[in-house]
Amino acid sequence: MQASADSIPIAAPAPGGRPRAPLRLSWIGLAAVLVTLLALIPLGFILWVTVQIGWETATALVFRPRVGELLVNTMLLEFLAVPACAVLSVALAWLTGRTDLPGARIWAWLCVAPLAVPAFIHSYAWVSIVPGLNGLGAGVLVSVLAYFPFLYLPVSAALRRLDPALEDAAAALGHGPWSVFFRVVLPQLRLALCGGALLVGLHLLAEYGLFVFVRFDTFTTAIVDQFQSTFNGPAANMLAGVLIACCFALLALEMLARGDERYARVGSGVARHPVKARLGRATLPCLLLFALVAALSLGVPFYTVARWLWAGGWQVWRMDEIGAALGHTAVLALGGALLATLAAIPMAWLSIRAPGRLQRILEGCNYMVGALPGVVVALALVTLTVRYLLPLYQTLATILVAYMLMFLPRAIVSLRASIAQAPVELEQAAMNLGRRPLNALWSTTIRLSAPGATAGMALVALGILNELTATQMLAPGGTRTLALAFWAYSGEIDYAAAAPYALIMVAASLPLTWLLYVQSKKMAGQ
Repeated sequence: MQASADSIPIAAPAPGGRPRAPLRLSWIGLAAVLVTLLALIPLGFILWVTVQIGWETATALVFRPRVGELLVNTMLLEFLAVPACAVLSVALAWLTGRTDLPGARIWAWLCVAPLAVPAFIHSYAWVSIVPGLNGLGAGVLVSVLAYFPFLYLPVSAALRRLDPALEDAAAALGHGPWSVFFRVVLPQLRLALCGGALLVGLHLLAEYGLFVFVRFDTFTTAIVDQFQSTFNGPAANMLAGVLIACCFALLALEMLARGDERYARVGSGVARHPVKARLGRATLPCLLLFALVAALSLGVPFYTVARWLWAGGWQVWRMDEIGAALGHTAVLALGGALLATLAAIPMAWLSIRAPGRLQRILEGCNYMVGALPGVVVALALVTLTVRYLLPLYQTLATILVAYMLMFLPRAIVSLRASIAQAPVELEQAAMNLGRRPLNALWSTTIRLSAPGATAGMALVALGILNELTATQMLAPGGTRTLALAFWAYSGEIDYAAAAPYALIMVAASLPLTWLLYVQSKKMAGQ
């Protein structure tokens, strides 16, 4: 259902026949614009640096062989890892949700559990076992194992909500199982696939620690190296500009693939549960697939951490340091997750209820910052606070704003998918019963999208738990998170001392991952 830029056509007559004014977008639109302006601060910072250094110097920094090499590396990583994640996630989601796979619930949880293992711990584990593992192949392998749950979660939730009547109708018309899947089921998973693929793609563009361990150069690793080793700000900012161009290309592909279709089901009765497909002789190969995925994505990290803990003994458990790091991490993760989710609500609502060119531009600006490395976001905020808001420099407020900007795409994608499945007709019905527009919105769409909001908060908290570069630059003095402590020890090749922090990060992430799993089932109506 399309809407204009000024109002959404959900006007309803008030009791007594007097027409009620339609729900205006003024407040929601204003909030979305304000959040978008904040999200554009890092881009403004890069443009400001470009103007400062001049066009001639900027073009010389961009059009050089090193940039071409990094572009090839980054694009190969995207083109190999994202489709691999999509194929693996769809296969696993289908097997756990639509077949008689033994232990399907346990396997479904094991498909989500890799989210509890930070990406750089995945690479830390693999490099510990296979020291020679490096390059593009290593980057793709570890990326798929670390990030495929971002696609599995929305795909499995969407798959469970599909009405099997459409599949039955296609089968009755003579289509075989594969034809039904590709012509009926897969198109209905488009929104979930696009959202999940966008998240994975943005993570690959912005990831740092994972690729440092496997010694694979991307734009992000090069940018951080420029800032931290040579302090070459202009060169790093020009690399960030190319990275933004990559983000625009990714957003364009996602928008083109997503389309404007409607995904909510409105009709008499409820969708019945589908009949589980019998695997028969394929049961054992399917079980082996799940076992292999669990062993590679969970077994390797847990084995590595356990091995280093055993080698280090009790002396690696420095409880005073660990306790302080755990407290700092909890405060930052909870505060950042709440702020990012609140900031995402206006944009996610506009994305579904009022799609249009302006809305997509605003949404793209919010996604764009998610592709920037944390160090670029941090430097933009450092420049802003030092020059104009000095009292806010290295304060809790500044680091929380940085987290909000960096992880806003996670919250928007989660909320967008949830709001898309809340029919606008419910808002109309509430207004027909006399509710004011905002009350109608709150009592219907907002409540129905609560699982998506909770899932978004968990996703943001997981990201903050693993964040490195922005935390180093923006956190108040004396702040030492679990990720910073792990990175400091692993950078010294003291893998045994880093192991307790890796274990605690995984243990702290498990409840959030379980929450994601539970909320994804609620979003699917189970």
